[in-house]
Amino acid sequence: MTKIFLTSSVKYVAHDISRHLKKSPREMKLLFVDTAAEAEVGDLSWLKEDRNSLVKAGFQVFDYSFSGKNKGQIKKRLTEVDILYVSGGNQFHLLKKIQESGCAQIIRDFVNQGKIYIGSSSGSIVAGPDIYITRKINDAQYPTKLNSYKGLGLVDFVVFPHWGDPDYKDAYLHERLEVAYTNKYKIILLTDNQYVRVKDNWYQIIEVS
Repeated sequence: MTKIFLTSSVKYVAHDISRHLKKSPREMKLLFVDTAAEAEVGDLSWLKEDRNSLVKAGFQVFDYSFSGKNKGQIKKRLTEVDILYVSGGNQFHLLKKIQESGCAQIIRDFVNQGKIYIGSSSGSIVAGPDIYITRKINDAQYPTKLNSYKGLGLVDFVVFPHWGDPDYKDAYLHERLEVAYTNKYKIILLTDNQYVRVKDNWYQIIEVS
């Protein structure tokens, strides 16, 4: 069974993801974790659009944040849902809150038990083995606060989301790709209309028209 879906922008692909599930989305409870977005400023309409796309796809959506929670609280909440969705935003802030709560292994156990992880942008980046190569200049304040750059390790590759988006052109050409050139991990460049479907040790990139 497919247990992991990594997206660049879930609002473009949520409806397509639902066709790979064994049950109807209407039968599935989805925990919408917006922790990464807490570090964002300005217009957050994209976050609302992502959430609305999951509701429109039929999922029962419940809002949540890792911030201020401990392992016991997060573990208990995850026993009550079928899907863990981790939103976009700042991946360094997200990883910091995962480290503070100590919930990384709880998330891995959640997936190993056969439940589903869906990431969008930062949520997809953190699912990989390491997040350092995705840094931007304005992320510089976060690395000094992290215990490490180690991600959840749900997959053995790093997602570079929003590939081809003009808003990210400078970040990729002048920052990320230079670091990525010496990176030891596989990298998947993901456009907003694509997502990675992961099943055991096999994965495919799916493009949604």
